[in-house]
Amino acid sequence: MSATIALVDDDRNILTSVSIALQTEGFLTRLYSDGETALKALIDNPPDLAIFDIKMPRMDGLELLRRVREHSAMPVIFLTSKDDELDEALGLAMGADDYIAKPFSQRLLIARIRAILRRTELTQAPDAEPQEGDAQVVRGRLVMDPARHRTTWAGETVTLTVTEFLILETLAQRAGIVRTRNQLMDAAYQDDIYVDDRTIDSHIKRLRRKFREVDPDFDAIETLYGAGYRFSDE
Repeated sequence: MSATIALVDDDRNILTSVSIALQTEGFLTRLYSDGETALKALIDNPPDLAIFDIKMPRMDGLELLRRVREHSAMPVIFLTSKDDELDEALGLAMGADDYIAKPFSQRLLIARIRAILRRTELTQAPDAEPQEGDAQVVRGRLVMDPARHRTTWAGETVTLTVTEFLILETLAQRAGIVRTRNQLMDAAYQDDIYVDDRTIDSHIKRLRRKFREVDPDFDAIETLYGAGYRFSDE
């Protein structure tokens, strides 16, 4: 069956364009122009995944997520502005699965949706057979399970977005080897989607912050100025 995606955004142009793109890819869509209107429908009949704009009148995306999380664990992607870093952090802490900054590539959004839906399916079916390339990555205290999108550090769970997971996996697969920003972009964004260097730097900053929440001494992601980043498992 086709997955159902709910879109909640007060920008009708985004609702229309994203809905058309998703339907072209075989998804079913439900559209809501504000959080208050969406809330009851999302609780009564949760979709397979929802996309919330953060900045909306009447009820913003953060409040909508907070109320939805009281009833449902459905995956949620936030659409944010470039200056919404604090809101992004709050949203992820409240249980959002990923965020994409406006203006965004529809190809990137669809790739993230597919990745999250696959991760959700595997999480709900723990006995599912792993696919090629899904072998665990173990580097010192780091354990990454690509099949179920799970990451632990010294036995403590670290919740990562799809983008963060892909960047860290690329670094950890070849510990000690320097990865350039372009290589990390290719791993995380694929399909020739361009992002600038600062986007990768921001993801690295968030990765370090998340690991330091479980281990204040975390220093396994090293910066080599002018070259890129590497993962050290020493």
